[in-house]
Amino acid sequence: MAKYTPFYDIHQRVGARIVEFAGFMMPIQYEGIIKEVLNVRRNVGVFDVSHMGEIYLRGKDAIPAADRLVSNDVKSLQDLQVLYSPMCYPEGGIVDDLLVYRLSSEEVLFVVNAANTEKDYQWIAEHVSGDVEAVNESKHTAQLAIQGPKAEAVMVKVVEGIELPSLQYYWAGMCKIAGVDVLISRTGYTGEDGFEVYFDATYAEKIWDVILSAGEEFGIAPAGLGARDILRLEMKYCLYGNDIDETTTPLEAGLGWTVKLDKGDFIGRDVLVKQKKEGVKRRLVGFVMGESRKIPRHGYTIFKDDEQVGEVTSGGFSPTLEQAIGMGYVSVPYHKSGTELFVEIRGEKVRAEVVKPPFYKQASHR
Repeated sequence: MAKYTPFYDIHQRVGARIVEFAGFMMPIQYEGIIKEVLNVRRNVGVFDVSHMGEIYLRGKDAIPAADRLVSNDVKSLQDLQVLYSPMCYPEGGIVDDLLVYRLSSEEVLFVVNAANTEKDYQWIAEHVSGDVEAVNESKHTAQLAIQGPKAEAVMVKVVEGIELPSLQYYWAGMCKIAGVDVLISRTGYTGEDGFEVYFDATYAEKIWDVILSAGEEFGIAPAGLGARDILRLEMKYCLYGNDIDETTTPLEAGLGWTVKLDKGDFIGRDVLVKQKKEGVKRRLVGFVMGESRKIPRHGYTIFKDDEQVGEVTSGGFSPTLEQAIGMGYVSVPYHKSGTELFVEIRGEKVRAEVVKPPFYKQASHR
């Protein structure tokens, strides 16, 4: 049975095109994907991301429990600092990729992918130990992402109790919007400056209206999942289920910077230590399609000359770059920037070139 975010009625009212995604009825677009992408890059857009999961670890052992679950270093965080991390299986494959918020010495928030919320909650609950409890608050939590170079100008008008301009990238704070308690962080999935806010779902419509009203002078507009996917692709951000999953490791996915092998034991560490020592046999790369506007789609085969060397994981047309772009796993050593590859698109081998990420290099995040 389909699920609905607390903003569903608003999406219908403003004429969004609704599709099912990760079990939720979600807006894929409002005025059009290209228009929404460009508005986020130039002005500011607002995304309903309430389908994401919020799982809390609470108790005296919350920090060590979180640290054992993910590959990045939770214990190094200060209160209200955020990090991005994979969470791995013992075999090194990825359970999910998530944001970790250290709210206090006894409370950690995991923000997980919508399709994985139940799976993740079960995994977390089974693998924590000590004085800690895992609590899934997803059903009661609304989340909005306000993204774009003008995001700060919008949000300073509505937040109370925090000096928003001084909030650094990947830090969070507690404040109020329209009298409602919210958790706000300078994070996002677009590459632009912006914020993600979490609050009690019963106030969804109130918060939406306040933010949209405050952003009117800055050209704020809702953006759907279609724009979100292109924006994250332009930054070469991974999408779970496409670019990473239980069959891929963080080192293969180019997420080595999130793997802190010297922090102590965590699930999957032994395999990753071995893989780091021996080297990976494939790497996730970004590539551009040159002059061709043909789109590389998930599952398309990648060739080096006549040899099959990989497979596309994500692809699309970038309105910002006016170019077809993609991501995929290719055999080492064909992962290096400048390597010429070919993607088979409807029976034709179309030239592609590996490039250094991100594709879009002028994003405003700080």
